[in-house]
Amino acid sequence: MTATDIEIARAASKLPMAEIGAKLDIPAEALLPYGHDKAKISADFIAGLNGRKPGKLILVTAVNPTPAGEGKTTTTVGLGDGLTRIGKKAAVCIREASLGPCFGMKGGAAGGGYAQVVPMEDMNLHFTGDFHAITSAHNLLSAMIDNHIYWGNALGIDERRVTWRRVMDMNDRALRDIVTSLGGVANGFPRQTGFDITVASEVMAILCLARDLDDLEHRLGNIIVAYTRDREPITCRDLKADGAMTVLLRDAMQPNLVQTLEHTPAFVHGGPFANIAHGCNSVIATTTALKLADYVVTEAGFGADLGAEKFMDIKCRKAGLAPSVAVLVATVRALKMNGGVARADLGAENVAAVQKGCANLGRHIENLKSFGVPVVVAINHFTGDSEAELAAVQAYATTKGSEAILCTHWADGGAGTEALARRVAQIADADLASFAPLYADDMPLFEKIETIAKRIYRADEVLADMKVRKQLREWEAAGYGNLPICMAKTQYSFSTDPNLRGAPTGHSVPIREVRLSAGAGFVVVICGEIMTMPGLPRVPSAEAIGLNDAGLVEGLF
Repeated sequence: MTATDIEIARAASKLPMAEIGAKLDIPAEALLPYGHDKAKISADFIAGLNGRKPGKLILVTAVNPTPAGEGKTTTTVGLGDGLTRIGKKAAVCIREASLGPCFGMKGGAAGGGYAQVVPMEDMNLHFTGDFHAITSAHNLLSAMIDNHIYWGNALGIDERRVTWRRVMDMNDRALRDIVTSLGGVANGFPRQTGFDITVASEVMAILCLARDLDDLEHRLGNIIVAYTRDREPITCRDLKADGAMTVLLRDAMQPNLVQTLEHTPAFVHGGPFANIAHGCNSVIATTTALKLADYVVTEAGFGADLGAEKFMDIKCRKAGLAPSVAVLVATVRALKMNGGVARADLGAENVAAVQKGCANLGRHIENLKSFGVPVVVAINHFTGDSEAELAAVQAYATTKGSEAILCTHWADGGAGTEALARRVAQIADADLASFAPLYADDMPLFEKIETIAKRIYRADEVLADMKVRKQLREWEAAGYGNLPICMAKTQYSFSTDPNLRGAPTGHSVPIREVRLSAGAGFVVVICGEIMTMPGLPRVPSAEAIGLNDAGLVEGLF
């Protein structure tokens, strides 16, 4: 019987954190232990790394996700281990797991099989408390807004124009739209509001984009929380909440260091979703890793149309990063689903469906190349894949000026990605990339949205009513026109229809709402039916999670 992910992780032989740190020349005194197998890297040590020449940055992204699975995090971890196996000084940078999907759909987010980051259970639960700190800092600001209004409202906040919602790190559709402060005068002034999931919080985005604590506090202060009756913005700084929020986030700002099953150092820090936020781990973790390792493998959430686009246009633009190569993860099973095969029929060989589904793969290759970054396809192997199906993917990748390399890291760990690691290192060392974002800073906001929709999603048009267009123009007049765009859109399709697989054309992108994240430094564009507070599925993963007779966690996977 094949061992489960959690059984494999539990059987792992872990090195002491001091030995993991030593692989990157991090002295033991710069590691702040969280138990025996987790540590934070001190801010003072990170500050002392300024001036070091950075290593090569490798982005791992994927085709549009399907229920068949793609294994992007698994491939990220496997590639890191593969680089280590071929003698490279490598590190992995991934995001922390949100409790929402862990107890909702996914059940875990630390990789899988023999390409995992450990301790898997801790990573998928409370880890080092970063998400709780972000939730607390966010909701402190919420409390201070209502408290200010209650005690006289000296800033003149229009209660109808409070834009700051509350957050929690769990899927709960019942909290999307609520009314607060019911129950009489002592409880404040009733108003309509709601909750988002913590990973959609602007505080999460700020922590993941801030360079240090000073930058963090400055960005927090810039958050716009409400408007006056004269439409003048009210900021977090106006409410004097930025200092206390920074205190709550002080420890959370320090990157977490753990290890893979094969003892490759892994930075796990931050966790914005890519379908409703910018989908990358923290800038401070990535830049720290680049100063310590020769090759840093990082991932961007969901398909390349979401995570990779935001990685390029938001994270790289703001942090001065430039990837040397992009690895695009695909599976035969996912390509079959994009080719129209039902999940129940994925076990049967169907080369024609693979070839049809490769249109999704091809569009992602084209999009990634449009940023000036070389692309290698990693075929994440499943045991049911036929030789003919694998050959079809490899042949198609060649027609797109790329190459597809078979990877067996789920079963074989780093040994299963040695070929990919050698090719990726070869491309990175050749300095073939000429990275450039998709659009210029000074392009009008609506034109930036259209550029993403037409060049990445291949839409014919963007649908936005006059209210949305007027709001964008007002933000431009207020000095926010140079900000990048963060699209909130379904991850399952290039379109806003989650059921439209493959590589659709001739579709429209409807904009439901736009939100200004002045602290994070981007404009969020909410498209179609996407929700910033997900709901639980009919049968949530939580139903299968519990403690066994030995007191060990079961059901995470």
